Formats: sequence, structure tokens, C-alpha cells
Amino acid sequence: MSNRVAVSGATGRLGSLVCEVVEEHPDFELVARLSSTSAPDAGADAEILIDVTHPDVSEDIVSRALARGQRVIVGTSGWSSERLAVLERRVSDADGGAIVVPNFSLGSVLGTALARAAAPYFDAIEIIEAHHPQKVDSPSGTAVRTAELVAEARAGRPVDAPFAEQPARGELVAGIPVHSLRLAGVVAKQEVRFGGPGEVLTVTHDTHSNDAYRAGIRAALEFVTTASGLTVGLDRALGLEGLGRANNSHPAEVSA
Repeated sequence: MSNRVAVSGATGRLGSLVCEVVEEHPDFELVARLSSTSAPDAGADAEILIDVTHPDVSEDIVSRALARGQRVIVGTSGWSSERLAVLERRVSDADGGAIVVPNFSLGSVLGTALARAAAPYFDAIEIIEAHHPQKVDSPSGTAVRTAELVAEARAGRPVDAPFAEQPARGELVAGIPVHSLRLAGVVAKQEVRFGGPGEVLTVTHDTHSNDAYRAGIRAALEFVTTASGLTVGLDRALGLEGLGRANNSHPAEVSA
């Protein structure tokens, strides 16, 4: 029997792709394409709600879905650590399951994991992210999540970010400067740059088309059917939760 799915934000660029992936999957049935003009109770008969809307409305949409007993996939940007903490309590109170996905691209998930692994070994770290001009939020949810995980991997050791108070130095996220570009001709790109004595390591991920998100959307769909509590990111859905989680202690000195 197919799992019934409603997609909120179905008319957008990502929402249209999500609808395609749901329709192509033999275990899921698309029962509602929701937009900003849809009634608040539209799609209430679905078992799963996928939210790919706007940061300003995402929280209310997700809260209503949880209250109805629906499982939820959130692909909308703008879910900060503070908002995620509130969402975690709501999911727990509803005894439900939800996954928040900052980026559905497999390469992006792997790139963030690699950055997390490198984080304890460099004190100078900056993130540059670029997206298409229609992206309404900055920094991107992917960059925010990457910065938070990189800071976590450093176990409280501050990043060396000189002149961080200057606006041109980017927005500080978890103590890490994040620089956002919005350019025609770009789909999505993220660079995490690590600086050390005599060297720079750059972890770069480029998205060239929305096809990069298909596999991640399928993985989130399959994962959420049995998920319990709140999951952030695709790591568990892809079996990658251990990748890049290095020992958080300060690395030993290494002589070249």
C-alpha cells in the first residue's frame, strides 16, 4: 500500500522536482500539491507532508502537520539551531517523526562530512556559498548547518577569524565567517576553506542542475516512513552518520 504524500510549495523550483520524485516512486502516492493559496487543512489526508516553501511560513506549516499526526520532511532553508530545538520538542510532544534536510544533494552531504573531519586540524576556517538570484535567504541553510557542525567538531576551540566585526568579513555563524553570493548562472556552490601554516585546504561542492537532489529526496522519503523523533540532515538516511565525526580532542602536533 502506497504512502500518501502532500507537497507544500509544490509550484516552486524544488517543489516541482519533489512532486516528480514522489510520483516516480512505487511506494508513494502524491495526493496534494499545495501552494500559498491552499487552505490550511489542505492535504490533511496525507500521511507525509513535505515542506519546501519559505522560511517565514515553514514553521507554521510544519507545526500544523505534526499536530495532525503527519510525518514531515522539511526542505525549506532558514531552520537555525534555535528553531530546530523548538521543532525537536514539538516532534517529541507529537510522538512523531520528522527530518530537516538542509540540502538534498548527496555530494553536499559528503562535502559537509569531509569539512567536519578537517575542522579540528585548522584554526582558520571560512565558508563561501553561492546560489541563484531567486534564493531568498542568506546564508543558505546548508552553509549554516556546515558551520554549526564544523564548530561542534572543534569542541569549543574558537576559529581564528580576524576583524570579524567588519561587515565585509561575512556573517558569523557559530563563530565562522560565512560569505553569501547570489549570481545569475549559478545553481548552488559551497566552499569551506581551511588555512594552516603554509597551506590551504578547500572542500568544494558544485550543483549544476536540480537533478542532483533526486537521490536525496528519495532517501528522505524512504527514511521518514519509520523515523522517530527529529533528524537533521541526510547522514542517517544514507548510512553516513559516522563519516567525518573525528575525535573532538585537539589533534596531536604532527611534524612534517
